[in-house]
Amino acid sequence: MNHDLKADILHRCQEMEIPLVGVASTDRWENPPFEPWMPEEFYPQSIFPGARSVIVIGLPVHLPVLATAPSIYYHELYKTINTMLDQYTYRLASFLNDRGYPSVFIPRDGYGGIEALRANPVAFFSHRHAALLAGLGTFGVNNALLTPEYGPRVRFGSVLTTADLPPDPVREDNLCIRCMKCVQACPAGALDERDYPEGLTDKAACTENSAGLARRRISP
Repeated sequence: MNHDLKADILHRCQEMEIPLVGVASTDRWENPPFEPWMPEEFYPQSIFPGARSVIVIGLPVHLPVLATAPSIYYHELYKTINTMLDQYTYRLASFLNDRGYPSVFIPRDGYGGIEALRANPVAFFSHRHAALLAGLGTFGVNNALLTPEYGPRVRFGSVLTTADLPPDPVREDNLCIRCMKCVQACPAGALDERDYPEGLTDKAACTENSAGLARRRISP
């Protein structure tokens, strides 16, 4: 494993002021921490054959802006964070490619927009599962990844690389305290009180609510 390269990657992330960074080996997708798991076609090594590691970065959603949601303000912040994630992961992939390690960045939203989600609510890669396997957090009742630093207020981006990097440990604790505030607050009523993955988001209800907000330009 290339410890020096990982140190260089972490230094590069520090230079870009990226607060959350984790690494997962691709074999973790083949030995999932729980069942049911995702189909094999969503594994990083299926998307990018030869991938050995996944680098996951996270950027926080600022609480003062999140508190205004749904709003144009939050809509714009969401777009800004997504743009930054794509730029940072592109830069990291370029950094690795320049050093002889074929790498690709995964766009933050791997789907064709809200109308595509209404027809088929699936993205081609799960950044939150990648973040889980990279040791950045644990799942909550809300099906989102909770982090010690920012709770669920984080957006993630990923880089798939052929570099064999030392993986970070998967968290063994559970950050969700099961207060059920997320279930009570969900405007679409899309959550239940069961833990993930037994309790899954009602994707149809969530997507329809988001589509209504999108028509008013106040949703992601």
